[in-house]
Amino acid sequence: MRILLIEDDDTLGEGLTETLGLDGHRVDWLDHGTSAAHAFDADVFDAAILDLALPGLDGEQVLSHWRRAGVTTPVLVLTAHETSRDCVALLDAGADDYVVKPARVTEIEARLRALVRRGVGRIDETLSCGALTLSVARRAAWQGTQRLTLSAYEFVVLQALVEHAGDPVTRERLEALLYGWSDGPESNSLEVLIHRLRQKLGAASITTVRNVGYRIAT
Repeated sequence: MRILLIEDDDTLGEGLTETLGLDGHRVDWLDHGTSAAHAFDADVFDAAILDLALPGLDGEQVLSHWRRAGVTTPVLVLTAHETSRDCVALLDAGADDYVVKPARVTEIEARLRALVRRGVGRIDETLSCGALTLSVARRAAWQGTQRLTLSAYEFVVLQALVEHAGDPVTRERLEALLYGWSDGPESNSLEVLIHRLRQKLGAASITTVRNVGYRIAT
């Protein structure tokens, strides 16, 4: 999952980025409301975590800007206010859910997964394609009854392919999920990951769609 994090508290921002990253998510972090308002101009994210108290535009202004611009990405708001009136106002402004600070990272991650599931019409954490089964929450995959040994990056690629089974996933989308705004380790790193997945799943499991990206066999 590629996550946009808008948080001006360095300790919380670093903690969320590191913890969510260790769970296999790509987190792109901004700490200013004005730059956050334009984050979706040229990028695609699976979910956003938005703090309300920001320099520049505040969180409610950022959220309103996104929704007016047609951004439909699920947004989880971090708020220090827990009165019913405040929470209703956030939801009416376009938030999909909220967490009252301080909140555990495990709760934030679980709420994000639920938002993304609802956004794509899934009811649980399980993905399947042919003999493949993936547990998104456990970051685990099986081919038939055999559990696969996958690196965090390999799981990210496989999850994206299975989520779009039957359709090609662009190279740009896969690289964004893997590296976000940071540069990848090598120019051919995606090809290396695809090669390793083919070794584990079978040579014909993933096909290359020329000038587009990759498609998993269904």
